[in-house]
Amino acid sequence: MKNDEWGDLYLAAKAVQNERQISEYVTAGGVSAAILSASGRIYTGVCIDTCCTLGICAERNAIFNMLTNGEHEIRKVLAIMPDGHCGAPCGACRELMTQLTPDSYREIEIMIDYKTKRIVTLGELTPEWWI
Repeated sequence: MKNDEWGDLYLAAKAVQNERQISEYVTAGGVSAAILSASGRIYTGVCIDTCCTLGICAERNAIFNMLTNGEHEIRKVLAIMPDGHCGAPCGACRELMTQLTPDSYREIEIMIDYKTKRIVTLGELTPEWWI
């Protein structure tokens, strides 16, 4: 997978992105994410939006999928927004990644713009962690 890891992540995230109304209070799939773990496996997730604070971001959903499958080390993160562009994880997602890997979080790569291949590290996005 080394040859085009970002392409594989993009396709995996795109495959699960499917915005849909679950109930009058819940929508899912507007944002999708793919995580590349240290083992080389890809884990995906979608955002779940609710009318209160019970929702979850796509990135954290993908991380929880990874944790459920026995892994915890993240190498790369890619999220696709509803408009089809990639974007940076929110503060809660950054915080979770930082707490999972406090000694190596700065090295996690994040795709900011897939078309231009703009990649930043979590360390660049989160230079001073509160702990």
